[in-house]
Amino acid sequence: MTRERGPQPVRERILTATLVSLARYGVAKTTLDDVAKEAGCARATVYRYFGGKQQLLDAVIAHECGRVLAAIDASVEPGAATEDALVAMATTAAHEVLEHDALQFVLAHEPELILPWITFDGCDRFLASTGAALAPTFERFLPASDANRAAQWCTRIFLAYLGADDTPVAMTDARDVRALVSDFVAPALRASASQPTGR
Repeated sequence: MTRERGPQPVRERILTATLVSLARYGVAKTTLDDVAKEAGCARATVYRYFGGKQQLLDAVIAHECGRVLAAIDASVEPGAATEDALVAMATTAAHEVLEHDALQFVLAHEPELILPWITFDGCDRFLASTGAALAPTFERFLPASDANRAAQWCTRIFLAYLGADDTPVAMTDARDVRALVSDFVAPALRASASQPTGR
């Protein structure tokens, strides 16, 4: 019998252990036994908290999305100008994605699990949900009526540069990102904001 250990709460320990296992084995090869061993708890404990493997994966995805969104929101200083806020958000998001061991393993070895979320109809759904999630952060420096559309537009642009192998912009470099924002992103947001909202 596996002796359960602390002091981190069991649920958080299981989520952390899942990320470690995913970074080590990937989605297909990670088992609940792997997670339980890494978390220092019994396999039955994982079942008790999350049910099966898919429910655990869903919980990890939700947890990580919430954590990353919180980090992006926290990166925006109170009263920040639009360009400063966008640079902070983009570089924070880039660090979160590029330094996320589990995500990078899956992208490298199981890309078929990620691509449906960021291409074609899946991309439209991803942008819509991301826009809604980031809109409150964008409302800190843009009119509320523009926030959701701006969040979707910025996500699309930043992902394009982040995912390109030969990108001229290092998305973790604040100077590179500021040039991108100044030349291509901020002008589009200003143009959008100047358009009439009704007919």
